[in-house]
Formats: sequence, structure tokens, C-alpha cells
Amino acid sequence: MMNDFAAEFRIAIVGRPNVGKSTLYNRLTGRQHALVHDRPGVTRDRREGAGQLAGLRFRLIDTAGLEEASRGSLEDRMRQQTEYAIAHSDLTLLLFDARVGLTEADVFFANAIRRSGAGVIVVGNKCEGKAGADGLTEAWRLGLGQAVGVSAEHGEGLGDLYDALVAHAEEMGKSDALMGADEAEEFDADAPLRIAIIGRPNMGKSTLANHLIGAERMLTGAEAGITRDAIEMPFNYAGRAMMLVDTAGMRRKSRIDDQLEKAMVDDALRAIRFAQLCILLIDSREELHKQDLAIARLVVEEGRGLIIGANMWDVAKDKDATKKELRHKLDESLAQVKTVPLVPISAQKGTGIGTLMHEAFTIYERWNRRIATANLNRWLEAKLEAHPPPLVEGRRLRIRYATQVKTRPPSFAFFVSRPAELPAHYMRYLAAGLRADFDLDGVPLRLMMRKGKNPYVS
Repeated sequence: MMNDFAAEFRIAIVGRPNVGKSTLYNRLTGRQHALVHDRPGVTRDRREGAGQLAGLRFRLIDTAGLEEASRGSLEDRMRQQTEYAIAHSDLTLLLFDARVGLTEADVFFANAIRRSGAGVIVVGNKCEGKAGADGLTEAWRLGLGQAVGVSAEHGEGLGDLYDALVAHAEEMGKSDALMGADEAEEFDADAPLRIAIIGRPNMGKSTLANHLIGAERMLTGAEAGITRDAIEMPFNYAGRAMMLVDTAGMRRKSRIDDQLEKAMVDDALRAIRFAQLCILLIDSREELHKQDLAIARLVVEEGRGLIIGANMWDVAKDKDATKKELRHKLDESLAQVKTVPLVPISAQKGTGIGTLMHEAFTIYERWNRRIATANLNRWLEAKLEAHPPPLVEGRRLRIRYATQVKTRPPSFAFFVSRPAELPAHYMRYLAAGLRADFDLDGVPLRLMMRKGKNPYVS
């Protein structure tokens, strides 16, 4: 189930395509997370984030552009997502392009919002300087009150928008959304666990996301590439607060000519960097793809926890042979995280999801694990005795001391007499020992060789 945001002041941004909804979303959340592009219809799923304007806090929902569409089409499903956002928000910002003026589409959807009974503020965007003055005057004929003129791109008019939002918040009994101007948001050590669902296009990422949150939150369908933004979704699993991030399908950048698709891939890459765990979905009906491995290596290089979900398992042939082959390919190609969890699932039917999440919690615990320095050095002494470092120019290299310098991922410093001379195979020996003896399988490790004596002995 999703977290309960009933107590929050929820605001949906709606309007026809390409009027600047995602630009305003980015401005009010303070994060460049919604894709912005001149092409209409870039946003397809609704996106939620924590917004703030001066002393007002709220939950902001960015939506797909409202369009008339045939029943059952992708555009129709996008419209349904937008209608859901309106129905479950306290207030709707109806955005239109003030430089263009009102269009028939703006009037049509203003009427639809009025019939819904939702609270609404009409916002004329792209009002830089004196631009859009005539368009703002036109907005009176919508019958929804005086329009507020802003420039989402340049940050103009936000004071007027703040006044309008505060008036609605107080009228709706949402005064808790107001805070002191100097109140600062502190870092929350118990912040939700962030999990990004990643993979090539059409791997079932949005289907898995919908199953985990228990709602048809993300658009799904046979069309490849429906998801474009990295969409954040708060939810609870087994009593634990989590933030799920559904991402666009990732293809090799060298094979992408379209600027929008490049932006989509960049958005997915940002999602990986800000995640703590990544669930990489692959198609169990196919051989492991080179791009699957490239994405997995990227996660490891970023130091994030990784779980492989072998999707479509319910229709995979010769399951034993398939799992054995996938396991072999992963261990061979991802030597730095051997035994990364491989979980057969069916996102469509919901099978294997419990095992997938169990592995996610296990990997997260290992990713955060800290080893006491005394235990680490007792272990090091035993490893050195069992297999001493090699000789270099007739002199044996000496590893005097080790300490864990950080977690997330576990990172260790080894103090070596001549660090540049320690061969890679010996570092692999140490890494393998750490995994085996401290139960660190499946997570990236960072080993740093430093010159010097034990820094804790004077």
C-alpha cells in the first residue's frame, strides 16, 4: 500500500500538452526530475514529489497533458491517470500558455474540472516580462476566477501564486502546510529505502511497480517505451517505508539518435545514482543481453545494491537450464559482485515478488554493514598467514593494517608498504575473503591500498 498523504496539502498540475507543467513541477519541487522537452506529450505517468513555495509545503503531482482520445488508447489511459490525480488532490492548478491564449482544448478541460467539483486555480504560464498579459485577461471567460501569471522557467510571479495557494490552504483547513519561513528540513536518518526498477525497454518494470504498490499507478501496455520519466512512488512493504522509482527503458546511448530518448536515459541514470538498491529486470525467455550486463555493471560502478529479477518466468521454457545458464553468465560477467541475487518472477502474475523483496532487504543490510576494526585485523592476520603477499624485487610486500572507512557500499583501506606494487590478483583474494568471511556476497566492495603505517598507532 502507498503511504497515507491524506494530511498533506495535495496539488495537481494539469493542462493540455506543452504548456510547461513539468517546468513548474521542477521549479516548485526544487529538483530537475521531470523531463522537459519542446515535444508535446513527454510526460505520460503522474509524478509526485514534495513541493515548497516560501513558507508553504505541499505534495505536488505532475500529470500528462490532457487530450481528447479514443477509448482504450494510450492517450486515453494517460487522461485517466490525470483524472485520478485531480480527484485525489485538494487543489488543481490548471496551466495554460498565456502567450498563445486560451484554446478550445483549455476551455474543454476547464469545464471538465469544474464539473468534477475540484478546487482550482487558473495559472497562465510563460508570462516573462509583459508577455502573456492579453492571455491572462482572456482567462476570465473560463469562469474559474482570476488567473495567476507566472513564468515557470524564469521563476517570475511565484509570489502571486503563493498568495493564491495560501488562501486555498486556509480555506480547506490545510493550515498545517504553513511553516515558519526559517524552518529548515533536517536530514532524516530513517528516510524511506529508495529502490530503482531498471532495465531495457519492455521488461515489465511498470508492471512490477504497480504490483508492489498495489495500484495501477503506472501506465502499462504492449507498446515499448511508455514510461519516459523516472517516477517516484512512496509505499510501505512489510511495515517499512520505501520509495520506489520506476524508470524508462535503457538502450545503449550510441544507438540513440532522438534527443528526448537521450534525456529519458539520462533520467534513468540519475535514478540509479540516487537509489540505494536497484532491481534489474531481464527477460527470462531470452539469453542474457549485453545491455543487461552493461546496466548491471553501471549499478556496481555506482556502488549501489543490485538484485536481478528474471521476469516472465511463468512462460520461460526449461526453467532449470535457464536459471543455471543465467547464473553462470552473471557470475562470469560480474566477477566483482559474484552471487548477486537472481530471482525468478512474474510481474504480471505477482509470483516471486516476496522472494525478490526478501533479497532486497538482505542486500540492503549487507550494503550498510560495518565491521569492527579489531575483527577486521584479526581476519587480515589470518589471510596473510594463509597466503602472504608476493615478493617484489626480492622483498615481500607488507600489509600492516586495515580499517573500514565507510559503508554504502562497504569500503576498506589497507595500509601497504608499497601499495602501487600490490597485484590485482591479491586484491581479488582479499575481496573474496571479505565476502566469504563477513557475509558480503552480492554487494559491491571498495578496496583502497594506502601507503603508511597503522594510522592509529603513534
